[in-house]
Amino acid sequence: MAFSNGSVQRSMATINITPLVDVMLVLLVIFMIAAPIATRAIPLTLPQAVPPDTPRPPPSTPIELRVDAAGEVFWNGNPTPLTALGEMMRAEVQRDPRNAPKLQIDASGDADYDVVAKVLAAAESADLDQVGFVRR
Repeated sequence: MAFSNGSVQRSMATINITPLVDVMLVLLVIFMIAAPIATRAIPLTLPQAVPPDTPRPPPSTPIELRVDAAGEVFWNGNPTPLTALGEMMRAEVQRDPRNAPKLQIDASGDADYDVVAKVLAAAESADLDQVGFVRR
């Protein structure tokens, strides 16, 4: 039988904060290095405000371009060779450069990606800014 002298032994539970301090110092160094990089200026061109009394030109008629599964391209319903698209788009933009038409591409789900990519490249080279895809 064990006898006790009346005193209860308690273990002293202490938290070791050394790893916590190490992690916090590493995070502090990382943020000190990353903060100057995050404050660099990014060049950004914003559109200028148009006074409300300035008349806006009516939107031009959109160009409806359809690409079917066979790779044929139709400009507003008329079959058009892929090689002529760039010139036709440039002519539309030159007609009114400040009010360029919107290009609406209706590509079939089975259309070859290469044909659609060529259409997009022609639109980019013709400076058509408004390009959208139509889903039917």
